This record gives sequence, structure tokens and C-alpha cells, in this order.
Amino acid sequence: MRRLRLPQERPAEPPRGYKLAHPVVSHDDGRVGFAGVSIGGALPYGVLDEARCVYGRRHRSPALRCDCGFHCLHALSDTLALTCAGAHRRATLLEVTVLGAYIRFERGMRYARQRVRVARVGPCGCGLPAEVFVDAGWGRTGWRALTGACGSCAAGRGHMAFAEFARVGGGRLRVVAGHRREPGEGPASRSVPRPATEPALMQARLDRLQGRWARLTGEP
Repeated sequence: MRRLRLPQERPAEPPRGYKLAHPVVSHDDGRVGFAGVSIGGALPYGVLDEARCVYGRRHRSPALRCDCGFHCLHALSDTLALTCAGAHRRATLLEVTVLGAYIRFERGMRYARQRVRVARVGPCGCGLPAEVFVDAGWGRTGWRALTGACGSCAAGRGHMAFAEFARVGGGRLRVVAGHRREPGEGPASRSVPRPATEPALMQARLDRLQGRWARLTGEP
């Protein structure tokens, strides 16, 4: 009897994907990681980690007859759509590198190992960009969940800086504020700094209106 086999890929570099998770810190502040937003949230994972079957089975992930393993989506837009759900509003968006064996689906992948490259933290509960992590008020056994907060809302509360979270996680993780990529993001970006963008736009509109007024009235 012929056995069906999945097609094998040999990419030049590891695939990348996107997913949602909640940042967590161990009870002794010695480790950091992430808790998934679905059934995998019961097993927090590190910045670089290997998947374990959440059902306690002893097979390797990802097993064909199980839904265990890490999961991610191919498209950033699909992952951002998940943040619209009320249960995921405070989740952090992760950019991950897929390592080891994986199974590819139409919209995403299920795989054995991963490295979290970038953690994009959503806004503070007040709407301002997050600056630090604070206790989210819930957790798992041995782990406290964290959420992003602005400097004002974090005042007087125990908090963890983004840089400290990345350092404890191994140093190769980058933690930034905002779910979305900024236009031209990267070391080669030469875009106008955000604080100067709005005044420059208003000045351009004012100059255009003054030019139209001068043509109508004949004034220099």
C-alpha cells in the first residue's frame, strides 16, 4: 500500500511569519517568554524554543495526526485582523523565524521550533504608545503576564523596560511600540521625524492657500 507523503521544501533561508502572544516573566524575574492566545497559552515559550505537545503526548511536533506545534500566519495583515477581537486587543504581535520541520497551510504554518525576532507591543489602555511593560493582572503557574503601558500610567507601578525584557530573553529580541511597521522602518530610513511631520504638512497647506489668495486679489 502506497503511503502519502507531504511535499518537502528546502528553502534557502528559514521562513518567517507572524503571530499573537502575551509577554510573560517568571516569578523570580529570571526568565521571560510568551504565552499564546489559544490552547498553547498553557505552555509559555522562550524567545528561542522548541514546541511541545500541549496534550502531553510523546511524539515530536508537528505531528500529522495532532494539532500540536507552534503556529504562525504568513501575512502581517491577517495577524493584524486578529487584534480587532476584544480578547486579543492587548496581545503583542510577534515576528518569528520558523525553524526545524514545518507543515505549510494556505494561511500559515505549524512547526517544530521558532525564534522570536521582533515583539510589537500594542498601545497603552489610555491609547498612548506603550513605553514599558507592567503587570497585566493575570498569569500562569510560575509566570506573570505583562502588558504595555505608557510612562504616565506606569508611574508608581512595578514595570520592566523593553530593553530589559529583550536582555533577559537573550539579547537578540527587538521590542518596539506599535503593532504596525512604520513606513521606511530600518537603519537606512531618512523619513521626516514624526513630531515634525504634522507642522510641515500644515505649513504646506497654508502656503498653498496664501498663493491662491494672492492670485484672486492680485496682491504680491
